[in-house]
Amino acid sequence: MFTKILIANRGEIACRIIKTARRMGIKTVAVYSDADARALHVEMADEAVNIGPAPASESYLVIEKIIMACEQTGAEAVHPGYGFLSERPAFAKTLNEAGIIFIGPNVHAIEAMGDKIASKQTAMAADVSTVPGHMGIIASVDEAVRIAEGMGYPVMIKASAGGGGKGMRVAYNAVECREGFALAKAEALSAFGDDRIFVEKFISNPRHIEIQVLGDKHGNVIYLGERECSIQRRNQKVIEEAPSPLLNDATRALMGAQAVALAKAVNYDSAGTVEFVADQDQRFYFLEMNTRLQVEHPVTELITGVDLVEQMIRVAFGEKLQLRQEDVTFKGWAIECRIYAEDPTRGFLPSTGRLVKYRPPTEDLSVRSDTGVCEGGEISIWYDPIVAKLCTHAATRSAAITAMSSALDSFVVRGIRHNISFLSAIMQNPRWQAGDLSTSFIGEEFPQGFAGVALTPESTLMMADVAVYVDHIENIRKRKITGQLNGRTVMFDRKRHVRVGTEWVEREVTDALDAKAQTAIWRAGEPMVTMGEITVQVEPITNGYHLSWRGTAVDVHVFTPREAELARLMPEKMIADTSKTLRCPMPGLVVSLAVVENQSVKAGDTLAVIEAMKMQNVLRAERDVTIRTINAKAGDSLGVDAVIMEFV
Repeated sequence: MFTKILIANRGEIACRIIKTARRMGIKTVAVYSDADARALHVEMADEAVNIGPAPASESYLVIEKIIMACEQTGAEAVHPGYGFLSERPAFAKTLNEAGIIFIGPNVHAIEAMGDKIASKQTAMAADVSTVPGHMGIIASVDEAVRIAEGMGYPVMIKASAGGGGKGMRVAYNAVECREGFALAKAEALSAFGDDRIFVEKFISNPRHIEIQVLGDKHGNVIYLGERECSIQRRNQKVIEEAPSPLLNDATRALMGAQAVALAKAVNYDSAGTVEFVADQDQRFYFLEMNTRLQVEHPVTELITGVDLVEQMIRVAFGEKLQLRQEDVTFKGWAIECRIYAEDPTRGFLPSTGRLVKYRPPTEDLSVRSDTGVCEGGEISIWYDPIVAKLCTHAATRSAAITAMSSALDSFVVRGIRHNISFLSAIMQNPRWQAGDLSTSFIGEEFPQGFAGVALTPESTLMMADVAVYVDHIENIRKRKITGQLNGRTVMFDRKRHVRVGTEWVEREVTDALDAKAQTAIWRAGEPMVTMGEITVQVEPITNGYHLSWRGTAVDVHVFTPREAELARLMPEKMIADTSKTLRCPMPGLVVSLAVVENQSVKAGDTLAVIEAMKMQNVLRAERDVTIRTINAKAGDSLGVDAVIMEFV
């Protein structure tokens, strides 16, 4: 077995690979950019090598620097993780030429499957069901529109070297096709260094289902069941689960057989994923094959008990698979939620900053948290916004959902915006709970975006009780610290007036200290309070607390009767008028400006394109305006709320 391997990646996947290597007795080498000098994967590895500046194009994507790091440390093999160089044939080929083992499939398989066009042609030859589409490289936007109109909208515009939702756009008309073509090419070039584009028919109301395959260098290939990844936003997966609530045993076996046939057609010899799009009647079509470890691989590991990273390492070393197809069994249900650094209440815009507080839920037999950050770490603009992958495993799907809801409630992230409340809301969604899914789920269930889960009468009272309980405990603590009343816990009045959001309720202190408080757990300064079977996150604010639970986030103020009387007289704070400016919604790089000064634009017209965390975001006019001044130019790095342009 290898004695030392290098991980050509960063973040949570690097940390996850290190854990398995450590268990196998293999030493690890981390590589890092200047921006990642204090990253968790650097701390966890046995050795670490700096490979350059923050931009991935100058560090993580530079093959020569990875080779030099291997030579410097004596690493015998390289695990590429996912993204970056993981599906670059040139990377695997260069490693082989340097006498370094690539922990992944052979170069031929990467070339055949990594190119989306070539992979479809191979799939057709292997009798795998495929989506109708134009399998040639499209040279211009006019050609893309002509092909799309001949095929019939909607269409999917895809980068041939794409993946992870980058370089992909759905177009429903010629205008969207033109814009999507340009954006897909730009994203693909930035993320993969390859801007080739093709177009295929978009299947309406589809489900995204993928088969995990595993092959060795001795001709053995098996499949480890399926994962459903239909909960997506901008073609990027948000929630995954295994198995799929759609498939029956017959369809699962058929998809598995086709995935294995495709893998054998290219002599596949590592862990890989064959992705399918399926309709609600279980008809399925091949999309692509990812010749690498998937982000969502933990759910497969949880239901099969197979460590995929270990299997990749053993296969790369030349060992035969010890598993046969008949040995593969499935136990229970697993769900993965991707914790992203983004603000779901502002159109899921990326969020950057320091993790002032970071406490994932406690891991046990039912909860797994794969993360690449720690408290005090920084989320930068340079890389993917994924913070962690939270997984739960239980006997049934409903039990796994319940476990996930509880785990999300206790996942504390402060200092950046994140999507935990949004994920919690999905866990409570009746359609999700029923397994009625499609890739358009988020758009259909949250057509106006996400503004948090509305309070119900029951949750209003629950939030009030939590706030009153916390307020009472804090008052006791303050009296003990100051010595007031000789330390006696006496309240001058029992009633408290509580404003939950905009609702006023009256609670007696004893209400919150009776049955509910008997099982309540909270220490002053802690970010969570447990009351009965619920866990609520709590942050202090003036005269109260910011409480969040199951997708609901609300400010709760606790007053004495006299304080409440005066609070009702206070004027509401006026919201600043920003209608005459276009402000940068997130820290990012100005890719392009689509307007000039004194130009008149219509509502919906593109004003600028901002790139952050490897995704390009189009900023559009919200109403008809005339551009008065432009304060930024292409190439500028902007902070949040920086004024890009002003309107008349």
